[in-house]
Amino acid sequence: MPAKRWAAPALLALSLPLLTSLTVLTPPAAAVTFPSSSVADSGAEAANASRVPLEEINATTTQVAFGLRRPTAIAAPDDGTNRLFITEKRGTVRVYHPDTGLGQNPIIDITASVDESGNERGLLGIAVSPDFAESQDLYLAYTALPDGAVTLARYRLDDASLEPLLSQEHAEHSNHNGGQITFGTDGNLYMSIGDGGGAGDPFDTGQRLDTLLGKILRVDVSRRCGDLAYCVPEDNPFVGVEGAREEVWMYGGRNPWRFSVDPADGSMWVGDVGQGRWEEINHIKAGRQAGANLGWSCFEGLEVFDEAQCRSGAEYTKPVFTYSPHTGGCAVIGGVVYHGEEFADLVGGTYIATDYCSSTVWALREDGAGGYLAAEIGQTPTQVTAFGTTPEGEIYVVNDLPGGLHRVSFEHAKPTCQIRYSTQIWGRGMTVDLTITNTGTTPINGWALRFPLARGQRIISDWNTDLTQSGDIVTAVNATHNGSIAPGQSVTMGYLAGHTGDASLPSRFSLNRDTCAVDR
Repeated sequence: MPAKRWAAPALLALSLPLLTSLTVLTPPAAAVTFPSSSVADSGAEAANASRVPLEEINATTTQVAFGLRRPTAIAAPDDGTNRLFITEKRGTVRVYHPDTGLGQNPIIDITASVDESGNERGLLGIAVSPDFAESQDLYLAYTALPDGAVTLARYRLDDASLEPLLSQEHAEHSNHNGGQITFGTDGNLYMSIGDGGGAGDPFDTGQRLDTLLGKILRVDVSRRCGDLAYCVPEDNPFVGVEGAREEVWMYGGRNPWRFSVDPADGSMWVGDVGQGRWEEINHIKAGRQAGANLGWSCFEGLEVFDEAQCRSGAEYTKPVFTYSPHTGGCAVIGGVVYHGEEFADLVGGTYIATDYCSSTVWALREDGAGGYLAAEIGQTPTQVTAFGTTPEGEIYVVNDLPGGLHRVSFEHAKPTCQIRYSTQIWGRGMTVDLTITNTGTTPINGWALRFPLARGQRIISDWNTDLTQSGDIVTAVNATHNGSIAPGQSVTMGYLAGHTGDASLPSRFSLNRDTCAVDR
C-alpha cells in the first residue's frame, strides 16, 4: 500500500543512470484495442472536455459500500455482470454489485498464502484476464508466506486454484512492495514491484537491471516458456542483455504503488511514491516505454537524490507532475484516465489521481504544447488506496480506514476566486503582485492563499499578508486590514523572492482550499 513517512506512522503508506553501453530497444507502438465504444469515442469527448478549464471542474464522491477490511485494489470483469472485484489486505476478494451491494462472503480467500505482516504487505493487486468470460481466470499480486516474497499468481474461479507464476524475494523490509497489476492494450500483463523497502534505496535496486525490485515488468501470462510459467515478450527491452532480468519493462521506480494503462492510446501513467520531498506522476507514451528509466534513486522528482546513483550520459524520463508533502500529502495514489460517458464533456481524456494523506484530487491534462495542465479539483475520502473503473469507464475508489467503496462524480463549478498577477524580474530577484478577486456570491471573511513556487525560488519579504514558505509551498494569510473580500471585490498582496534562474510564476492557486482561476 503506499509507504510513507515517519510523520504519519499509523497510516497505510505506499510509502538514474545505467551503463551507457546498453542498447535500449524501442518496440513499435502497441496495437490499441478498445473494451467498449465509450473508449473508442474518447477522442472527440476529450476534445470537448479540454474546452472546460480544469479549475472549473469539481470532483465529488458518493459512498456505495461499507465494511471492507483494508481494501487495496479494484477490478471489473467485462462480462455483463456489472460486478466489481475488491481485494482486501488480508487475502480476500469481495464482490460489489450496484443493485445488491457488497457481498458478505469473499469470492476468493487466499489468506493461507498471504503474508500480511507489516503495514504494506498483503494482497495488493488484481487483474482480470482478457478472456475472463470464457476462462474465469484472475491474476493476483501479493506478498507470500513465509518471507514476504512479492508474488504474481493466477487464480481460477471455477476450481478455486492458485498457481504462483513469478516471485521476487523481499524479506529484508516489509515496505515498498508495489503490487499493481494490469493488462495492457497489447494483451501482456504489467506489474510493479517497489525497490525493496527501507529508506533511500539501501540496495541500490532502482538502477540495477539484475533484480525485479524497483521495476515495472511486462510478461505474457497466456503461454509458458521452458521452465517459466509465463513468457517474456521478445520485444522487451533487455531481452538478451547479459546480467539483466528480461521481464523488466521500465526501471528506476521507488514504489510505483499505482499505475494504469490508458486504453485509448496504450500510454502508461505511473504514480511513484517519494522519499520525503517529492511525489511524482509519470506519463510515458506507448512508443517510449521500453527501457524507460524513471530516475530513482539518482532522482527524487526533478531533484538529484543520490549523486552516486547518477551516471553520465544516462537518459531519464522526467515526471510530468510533482508535488511536495508540504501540501499535506504523504503518498501519491496513481489513478486513471477518465473514459466514461456520464462526465465525458467535463473530464473525458483527463487523468485523475489523489494522495493518501491530503485526499486532494489532482487532474492532469496535456496542454497541446508539450506540457501538462494540473489543478486541484476536490477531495476524496480519507486514505484512498486505489482507483478502478467499470468496463464503461466510470471511476470508483476504495479507502483504507474505515474501509469503503466510493463512486467518483464530476460537476461544472465556476471558481469562486480569481488571481491576477504582475511581476518585475531582474538578475536573481523578482517581485510579484497578486490581486485576489472574490468571484463568488458570498463574502470571504478570512482567507489563506496557497501556491507552489518554482524550484530555487525563496521568499525574502512580503506585503499585505502574513506569508510563510515551507519547501516549495507558500501559504499567504490575510493581514488584519484585508481579511474580508465582498463578492466582486479584490485585495492585493505581494512578495519579493530570489531565484536561481527559474523566474516562472506560480501555476496554480487555491483560496481556502478552493481552486482559483488564473488570469495570465
